[in-house]
Amino acid sequence: MNLESIQNHKVKTILQFSIPSIIAMVLTSLITVVDGFFIGNYVGSEGLAAVNLGLPIIYLYLAVGLMVSVGGVAIAGIALGGKDTQRCSSVFNQTMFTSALATILLSVIVWFCLDPMLYLLNADGQIAGFFKDYYGILLLELPILVINTSFGMFIRGEGKPQYFMQVNILNVLLNSLLDYLFVRWMRFGVKGIAVASLLSAMVTFLCILYFFIKKSSVYKLHKFTFSKDVLKNTLLNGSSEFIGEMSLSISMFAYNFVILKYIGVDGVTAFTIVGYVAYIFSMVLIGFGQGVSPLISFTYGAKEYSLSKSLRKITNTMVLIAGMAVLLLVVVGADWYSGLFVKNDLVQKMVHSGVAIFAGSFLFSGINTITSFYFTSIGRAKESAIISSARGLVVLLICIFTLPVFLGMMGVWLVAPTTEAVTLILTLFFIGKETTKKPQGFPIE
Repeated sequence: MNLESIQNHKVKTILQFSIPSIIAMVLTSLITVVDGFFIGNYVGSEGLAAVNLGLPIIYLYLAVGLMVSVGGVAIAGIALGGKDTQRCSSVFNQTMFTSALATILLSVIVWFCLDPMLYLLNADGQIAGFFKDYYGILLLELPILVINTSFGMFIRGEGKPQYFMQVNILNVLLNSLLDYLFVRWMRFGVKGIAVASLLSAMVTFLCILYFFIKKSSVYKLHKFTFSKDVLKNTLLNGSSEFIGEMSLSISMFAYNFVILKYIGVDGVTAFTIVGYVAYIFSMVLIGFGQGVSPLISFTYGAKEYSLSKSLRKITNTMVLIAGMAVLLLVVVGADWYSGLFVKNDLVQKMVHSGVAIFAGSFLFSGINTITSFYFTSIGRAKESAIISSARGLVVLLICIFTLPVFLGMMGVWLVAPTTEAVTLILTLFFIGKETTKKPQGFPIE
């Protein structure tokens, strides 16, 4: 990274870092969509509903992984901006060790919670069977997924996002091929989908490990001295990401509970299908966030505070334009999309009537997401955490438990745009109060 180059070519630099990250994240999300296509067409709507019921588990892993990795890569990025390469490498190794240990322990714990989760959701019969078949295998894959994602953030922080993009292309192609082989030809059902994800993640891990052994110039794998202070600041600074993903986990559980209670299994299936669009767009936003975050941390660490703010403003404009474009595509393609995954008239009608309304949230979610990333990148965890908890938990849960009760499925579709619009008010308030003062207690020096 070079300060003069960033200053003189802000838009170009943001795109150079963000586009590979966006492609990588969208490709990752496409794995979920491809999985859904094969489940919906070769297993049935019950399979789709079963996978959706377990999404809180995936968000739980992402919460832990992002808390550790985003917090660690921000500290390392600021140290890199201050030209302290030894500290960069030490923080990198501790972050990866912590990510691996935390997610492996999490798999052990979640294994014993599968049956209680099904009981709370009042899910049984075929859906319960699909659920246990799928997530029983996925508990092996999710730690590898989190480790790969954490490694990817440091690859971007080193200024080589293209490599991680290439690895993700390989991951998507391999996963799609294995889905086709295991489900279309070998008829393994949801177990085949889970095994395909596991094998693809393992190949991706080996490719990433090769990078850090042979190609890395800043972050090197080596022995390190565990630092409690680094762990404390890593978790503190990544707390907003933890809150955001845990909020998604809790809210997804709440969504499924409310939809099953007031609409039924067809409602869960329709929500799952619409959720794919939201998931892909959220990956675009995260791609922008993960792309610009190393730049913001680097410039902030170099005490170029106005430059870091300028990067945030430009990125916010970009995600607003992206949100408008995706909303337009959704409106135009609603009819085609509604029949892509299942051949069920009721589900298709729900999807067709709701996808454009739900996509209205894209006009606001980009600014909320990027601003939260920005505050994390400069070490202001409090503001980031408040934004994340508002849009992912407090406001969202209020909407989930009120709107569907009175408006049925239409209320389900209105939850997301209402939540993001309310949160935007809070986000703009924090932007208005923004200062360039160094954050208290953050390990810049």
